Amino acid sequence: MLKSLLLATGITGFMVAGSVTAQAETLADAMISAYKTSNLLEQNRATLRAADEGVAQAVAALRPVVQWTASYGWTKSEGVSSLTGRDVTSEGSSATTALSASITLFDFGRNRLTISSQKEAVLATRETLRSIEQQVLLATVQAYSDVKSAQEQVAINQNSVRVLQEELNATNDRFDVGEVTRTDVSLAEAQLASARASLVSAQGSLETARESYKASTGHYPGKLAPLPPAPNLPKSRDEASSTAQRNHPAIKSLQHSVAMSEIAVKSAKAEKLPEITGSVSLSNDEGGYVGQAASIGMTQTIYSGGTLDSAYRQAVASRDSSRAELRQEAVDVVQAVLTSYASIDVYRAQIRAYDEQIRAAQVAYDGVKEEATLGARTTLDVLDAEQDLLDARANRITAEADLQVAYYQLLSNMGLLTVENLKLGIPTYDPAAYYNAVHNAPLTSIRGEKLDKVLRAIGKQ
Repeated sequence: MLKSLLLATGITGFMVAGSVTAQAETLADAMISAYKTSNLLEQNRATLRAADEGVAQAVAALRPVVQWTASYGWTKSEGVSSLTGRDVTSEGSSATTALSASITLFDFGRNRLTISSQKEAVLATRETLRSIEQQVLLATVQAYSDVKSAQEQVAINQNSVRVLQEELNATNDRFDVGEVTRTDVSLAEAQLASARASLVSAQGSLETARESYKASTGHYPGKLAPLPPAPNLPKSRDEASSTAQRNHPAIKSLQHSVAMSEIAVKSAKAEKLPEITGSVSLSNDEGGYVGQAASIGMTQTIYSGGTLDSAYRQAVASRDSSRAELRQEAVDVVQAVLTSYASIDVYRAQIRAYDEQIRAAQVAYDGVKEEATLGARTTLDVLDAEQDLLDARANRITAEADLQVAYYQLLSNMGLLTVENLKLGIPTYDPAAYYNAVHNAPLTSIRGEKLDKVLRAIGKQ
């Protein structure tokens, strides 16, 4: 029985820290939306279905080709008879129908090699589709983190503008009673103007992040839930590297490409061998004449000007190239895994340092502000302390967003950033469903019952 195109993959594994309202969109929700609406995924699913048809066509090449033909002809000739000397006119017509069939009886395995190569192409294309899925989900994580970060940056800049406005008002009051100079007022005004400029910049960054979010998920962000806890990660660098080498779609795709190149070498060698074909035909001419014919033939290329030898050498070179590409891809994947692992450690350390900086900066700001009211500190001291606190909070927000992306970048580099592995709890696209329907080159048309079911399931009808 044909497998269902859509396969349920379990319940969601994303839990949001703290209590959020039902209206808040989580990171899991964003990834689900991206998976359902991605044009890039749809494009590559269609590319995979096209690759599936390559197997069907290779299988069909082993079967007979049956054709019918019909022809009708009319002739007329005029002239002078050499016997009688009179004008002579002749006119006639003819009609013929014929049915013929031809088949390759034996080709020393060339068509079988073609089928094997097309199957490897299908498997490689499936891995490419999995790689695209990872790209779509990682882009969504980046967009979600960017929006959350931008929203928080806007919030702290808005708070900074409010605080600095209060500082300016207080400075003006102190100036009116002669406690500070006009310079202090100007410093407060300059700091407030700078904060307003930073707020405008943060608001612009938020608008940019919102557009990226819409491009990834198909809609603008509403209220977003807090960033979730870290997903399940490997316990060590060695475990991460080992998993990546076994599971990364780029490596697995190239493994199938290497298999294709090895088959291509065998195919190029087989091109020098003979091919045996057979054919039968049945014809019916006007007047009731029936003709029958059958033939069997064998052909082999004896000399091609060096083309076949060149094609063989080319296939060998392509095989060697694909093998080297696979080895290099393994190196690149491991490097990317270790880089992501190191980035996670760096961002975690940064967050701990920023937490300490925020704590110290808050104490310093409160102290400087209190001292300023007693005349022991200047307005500039207060503004500098407030800016230090603002910078520390902003840096922590950025580091937290970067850490979130780094988590999923590591999963992507390991080949685990998929809807199924993340357990998002939605039906997923079954890449084998269409293949199972067509790989034997069914005699029914694309309107056949099983193919109808598949196409309806993927929304093509």
